[in-house]
Amino acid sequence: MSASERLRRDGRSWFGALVVMLIIVLAMAAPLVTTHDPARIDLRHALEAPSGDHWLGTDAQGRDVWSRLIFGARVSLLVGIASQGIALGIGVVLGLVAGYRGRWTDEVIMRLADVTLAFPSLLLLIAMAAAFEPSLTVVCVVIGVVGWAAMARLVRGQVLVVRELEYVQAMRALGARDGRIVARHILPNVVAPVVIAGTLGIAGAIMAEAALSFLGLGVQPPTPSWGAMIADGRDLAQLRDAPWTSLAPGLAIGAAVLGFNLLGDALRDALDPRAERRS
Repeated sequence: MSASERLRRDGRSWFGALVVMLIIVLAMAAPLVTTHDPARIDLRHALEAPSGDHWLGTDAQGRDVWSRLIFGARVSLLVGIASQGIALGIGVVLGLVAGYRGRWTDEVIMRLADVTLAFPSLLLLIAMAAAFEPSLTVVCVVIGVVGWAAMARLVRGQVLVVRELEYVQAMRALGARDGRIVARHILPNVVAPVVIAGTLGIAGAIMAEAALSFLGLGVQPPTPSWGAMIADGRDLAQLRDAPWTSLAPGLAIGAAVLGFNLLGDALRDALDPRAERRS
């Protein structure tokens, strides 16, 4: 059974893809599916319950929760995709170099990765984000830079296996350049695990952005962010009297993370060569 057939038969891939596509479509069509300005403050209608005018109610500043939720999806998706793009760009290049070149190059890169991985990810994110003026660009770069080490180790491990295969050794014996060998024979063999790790990494990046925004180190007001929405509604009295202010963004984060994780798990099983033998 081919990888595409296994993917089509996996219910997780369908459900995960459906959730992810729904979030993407809503985020892209945000101006069309919302009826209020997400940044408009209207204290006269603060903490109103869900109604026909405000589908998910309003927050403590009278802002429409539904509008902020949908526009906040844009921030979460942008941070997730951009930060993973940075992590993939750095991690894949350094992983290829470390695995193929070996010796002192491998030692230097892997020791740097070990130092990065030695620190708890959230604490490292907070420290780096606090060192700069909070902004969307800073959040994307910080999350991407923190995530490069795991990607580099993954790619290095794949390269160490592939570079010893007979056809790679034959290319070396024939005098092929290192760049040609890496680009045409090694890189294609690491694409599958990189795609899987990147898909799963988007879920982690969304969680990281929400955590930073919750602490005030992420996207700054008035830009809507799911983490900031939860922070705005964390007051105990507000949680009791107007739970929708925190419940809606919390469920949105959970749905996005679940969708990307299910999709990543399905891709991993579909692209796993051992799955062919098990089936």
